[in-house]
Amino acid sequence: MKRLLIALGCVLSLSFAAYAAEPAAAPDTKPAVAAPAPATATAPAVTPAVPPVAAAPAKAATPTTLKANPKVTIPIFLIIIGATMCVVVWSAKKTKSASDFYTAGGGITGTQNGWAIAGDYMSAASFLGISGMISLYGYDGFMYSVGWLVAYITVLLIVAEPCRNAGKYTLGDILSFRTDPKPVRAVAAISTVAVSTFYLTAQMVGAGKLMQLLIGIPYKTAIIGVGILMVGYVVFGGMTATTWVQIIKAGLLMTGTFVLSILVAIKSGFSPLQFFNDIATNQNIIDHVKLLPIYLKESAAGTATADAGQRFLEPGLFLTNPLDQISLGMALVLGTAGMPHILMRFFTVPTAQAARKSVIVAMFIIGFFYILTTLLGFGAAINVTPQAIKSVDAGGNMAAMMLAKQLGGEFSPFLGDLLLAFLCAVAFATILAVVSGLVLAASAAIAHDIYVNVIKNGHADQHEQVMAARITSFCVGAVGIAIGIAAEKQNVAHLVALAFAVASSGNLPVVVMSLFWKKFNTAGVVAGLVVGTVASIGLVMISPNMTYPEVVANNAKAAYTKLEGDIAAGKVKPEAMEKTMNTIEAKKAEEIKNRGGKSMLGLSKPLFGLKNPGILSIPLGFIAAILATLAFPSKKAEEMWDEVYVRQNTGLGMAKAVDH
Repeated sequence: MKRLLIALGCVLSLSFAAYAAEPAAAPDTKPAVAAPAPATATAPAVTPAVPPVAAAPAKAATPTTLKANPKVTIPIFLIIIGATMCVVVWSAKKTKSASDFYTAGGGITGTQNGWAIAGDYMSAASFLGISGMISLYGYDGFMYSVGWLVAYITVLLIVAEPCRNAGKYTLGDILSFRTDPKPVRAVAAISTVAVSTFYLTAQMVGAGKLMQLLIGIPYKTAIIGVGILMVGYVVFGGMTATTWVQIIKAGLLMTGTFVLSILVAIKSGFSPLQFFNDIATNQNIIDHVKLLPIYLKESAAGTATADAGQRFLEPGLFLTNPLDQISLGMALVLGTAGMPHILMRFFTVPTAQAARKSVIVAMFIIGFFYILTTLLGFGAAINVTPQAIKSVDAGGNMAAMMLAKQLGGEFSPFLGDLLLAFLCAVAFATILAVVSGLVLAASAAIAHDIYVNVIKNGHADQHEQVMAARITSFCVGAVGIAIGIAAEKQNVAHLVALAFAVASSGNLPVVVMSLFWKKFNTAGVVAGLVVGTVASIGLVMISPNMTYPEVVANNAKAAYTKLEGDIAAGKVKPEAMEKTMNTIEAKKAEEIKNRGGKSMLGLSKPLFGLKNPGILSIPLGFIAAILATLAFPSKKAEEMWDEVYVRQNTGLGMAKAVDH
């Protein structure tokens, strides 16, 4: 096994080194084609990039491509890959039983688990998507950060301790204790695989696009490389390797964001007042906001309450409907507590006290991280400009990377390359850590719930269980690679929203009622999971998260019509005329390209107006579970309630921790 791991590491090292040895391509002078948003619930379905223009007289023309220096980036990549492969070799020696594979034997400390949870949670959506969202939409991007942070209060107060005490390896273990295990485990496994697949696909596409954009590695090669590494982490190292990879990644991510945030603060003299004044008075931000659809509508209707710069610091540029913010908050706050790969982390600690401690540690780390991403997002808007960010990636996902290169480059070109290379490697490690956790959660659902408990009726020895887990992990990883390659040209931004919607609408209602309602039974579990999952998926598919070419065309027409009106009214200064004319031409081309197009389901516009369905799908999940429970009562479920109550409050019956 050790030889196989070493060979795997050598193959990957040689492949990356081969690309590093290739001569760098000449800079492309054409605008980059906007890639789908990597792995973010935050990246909106925005219009294609506007041609690059001068940000201000004092600045050079905005970039249209972003490339990392391979001579700096590749060594950092290889160091991180080498370190994590050493962790896998070390972990493989300790992974002998099913408990070792799924939960690291329950021997992870509260502090270690807190860092691992933070590493599991701070995905590419957090690092790339949130900062990009803030750089393009200001305050609304910050609202995503708040939602994800507050989510852990729900986890701490409701599910952390009871799940650790009442469960064993998976969501199915929690739900099947006092219900008919076979149908419940089967449905729970399907829900877990669905959530994990949505999230996994977004992460994989993000990895491919990131490597393709920054280093020039072909998309398929990047996807296969990520897939091989994540399969290696999970198949050989199990939860122990996954945990330590997440801890390493969390430390690297915090280091990178902290350094970059200090550079942003230096630009404003460490003065918050100056920082926000720079945002409100920045001409590039003002020009960007004036072309956003909601600001165009407010201006036309005479309802704009602030100038464009100040409007960037107010809510409503992206989440234009107040119900959208409520729905988003519900999905994020409740969805986290239903994410299978987060729930699995509570089975890795030895005591309920350690479970609570791990959540508190994770909250502090994640909270500090989101403060830093807010600085990065606004800092990118000021220093890089929204126009430049959109010219490289329409979703804004390269904002933090562009900021690193620019601010570092102000000290020296090498420092700019070094910062960009480090953040590239950190983003890569971020995706690896998250996909490893997702693969482990999905494989546990299939191997433990379906194979061991449904097919084998629980009669499988430790060796057979571990083999089933490893084979399943390999298969899930292979499917993830295939889906990632197939989804190359798809906009996968809505998949993360879908994952949280399913987790909050299907998983959370049944977990909460299994733990706290005496009458809850098999019918309630199945109904809650099925209705919540189907409702959330259905509503997302007809929501504004999907791309509607006709809507894109209408927004483009509104934008260029407004600019033509400004020119006719003499509102455009002579020095800004060329920039304005370029924008008009780009918007007209955008309208022609999208006019008459349909969404994936053949719709011209959304049928459900909210970007997140939580406000409707979450109540539907709870209502379905309650009604089914009352309609099909179970005496057995009520009789076993006392045992569940004792278990979730004392941990009686849990396996003892293994020393690591």
